[in-house]
Amino acid sequence: MKRILVCEDEDVIRDFVVINLKRAGYDVVDVNNGEEALRVFDKERGSFDVALLDIMMPGIDGFQVCKALRKRSSTLGIIMLSAKTQEMDKVSGLMLGADDYITKPFSPSELTARIDAIYRRVTMSVSRDDEAEATIESGPFALNLKSRTVAKDGVPIDLTQVEYQILEYFILNAEIALDRGSILSHIWGDNYFGDDKIVDVNIRRIRMKIEDEPSHPRYISTIWGFGYKWSVKFDDE
Repeated sequence: MKRILVCEDEDVIRDFVVINLKRAGYDVVDVNNGEEALRVFDKERGSFDVALLDIMMPGIDGFQVCKALRKRSSTLGIIMLSAKTQEMDKVSGLMLGADDYITKPFSPSELTARIDAIYRRVTMSVSRDDEAEATIESGPFALNLKSRTVAKDGVPIDLTQVEYQILEYFILNAEIALDRGSILSHIWGDNYFGDDKIVDVNIRRIRMKIEDEPSHPRYISTIWGFGYKWSVKFDDE
């Protein structure tokens, strides 16, 4: 059963979300504050696939809940929900580990499409075929395609499923310049409603985890005005 935790303090919006997600086949648990969201998540031992978090709430806000949930699980899909459209809200949520961002008001079709996309990504991490374990190596990095994990020089790197998918896409297309549109389409799907800046924020997060000097990246280089390229070959070697 597809399980989602909805945390929204406005009753009307929460009811609207719950009704539409239940119609879409989700098992929904809804709460009206951040403290209760964390309590329910811990009580049910993280048995959720996706969490939908409103940002502006009394007490613990959505950013704090997002950060706490991401510490508890790298595979949980997290979507931030807010009436605000400021760029910093989007960046802040994504940098804390969110996978996507929906701005109010939104239609039922947009809501379910975005959540369905996150759900598909999450289930890929736990329902991989029981085929022989396969590992792809690229420089100091090793990708385990079955467990969907990454290690650098043998040391595991804690990535969200979005970050893992992006890194896998890069490594499978090493030395090829990938434009933002192709990255967005491959990871978030052709019908993604959101801003393509989500790509840039996720690249920033990945660099912070894999680069020795994130401000001077060696592995993920920026192709200005186009996109990014993965490389483990360096001019000074």
